[in-house]
Amino acid sequence: MGHRKKHAPRHGSLAFLPRKRAISEKGRVRHWLDTSEEINFLGFAGFKAGMTHITYIEDQKNSPYYGKELMKPVTIIEVPPLNLIGIRVYNKDEYGRYVQGELYAKELNNHLKRKISTPIIENYNFEEVKVSLTNILNDKSEIRGIFQTQPYLISLSRKKPDIIEIKLNSTANPIEEFNYVLEHLGKEIRARDVLSQGGLVDIVAVSKGKGFQGPVKRFGIKLLPRKNSKIKRAVACIGPWHPARVLYTVPRPGQLGYHQRTEYHKRIMLIGENEEEINPKGGFIRYGMIKGDYLLILGSVPGPKKRLMRIRKTIRPLKSFIEAVPEITFISRESQQRK
Repeated sequence: MGHRKKHAPRHGSLAFLPRKRAISEKGRVRHWLDTSEEINFLGFAGFKAGMTHITYIEDQKNSPYYGKELMKPVTIIEVPPLNLIGIRVYNKDEYGRYVQGELYAKELNNHLKRKISTPIIENYNFEEVKVSLTNILNDKSEIRGIFQTQPYLISLSRKKPDIIEIKLNSTANPIEEFNYVLEHLGKEIRARDVLSQGGLVDIVAVSKGKGFQGPVKRFGIKLLPRKNSKIKRAVACIGPWHPARVLYTVPRPGQLGYHQRTEYHKRIMLIGENEEEINPKGGFIRYGMIKGDYLLILGSVPGPKKRLMRIRKTIRPLKSFIEAVPEITFISRESQQRK
């Protein structure tokens, strides 16, 4: 008999250690990439609704299926407009970046009080703060928008918004950047104003939580023989005598899932606004009906339904990728309830 090929453990990559629960369910974007000379925000946010499949014409010339009709799975992310409620200015010194100042809109949404203690508008001197922020802008300044999500506009049962930061594309002219954000302060920004159809984005989200699991499910280790004396679904030897500790590389029980993950190079196949073209019969299971703007993302994304997805313009651009609007020939709207 030949030797059976051993496959790598399904969850065994050391790149994801430590496997502990994410600090925040909304995810955290640690890096941004300035993309062009155009002043615009570098990301957006939405809520995962579900999955379906489409057929489209492959338009990438480096693909062996170029010009052919393909059927692929897609994820639907509902993207209600984000409300720009504030401006945050960062400066940089030898110790790193620090917040230099903030400016909030003159009118704030009442739902925002469910999340934070909003400033008292009557006592807030908008013009004075604006002038002081303008005076401190320099070449090292980084401007980010403070956004409020609006989950009450879609099928979610909650009304409490999420507060997120999105960086503004830096064009080496902080005065123009500040004026751009100032022009949109207090207004709603839609996904089509920031993202481009057919382009590549990164999805930052918290994966589906699976609780406390053993090393077999957590790291994919092999089960021990039946005649093993005490244990079967565990590691028999957890390490040498010295060093006198258990190394982090040894598969051990613990938290599985609810980890922050970033998936790169996810293509936006469609930025839609007509919910009748995407809603399946009976709606999406455990989500409901799409009510407004939505994205079709090629492939899968982390997290369960209803979870907040942070969408960022990709920080690893592909030189061989041709950004163009794909030709979609079919979108499945079959009932997901098998009716």
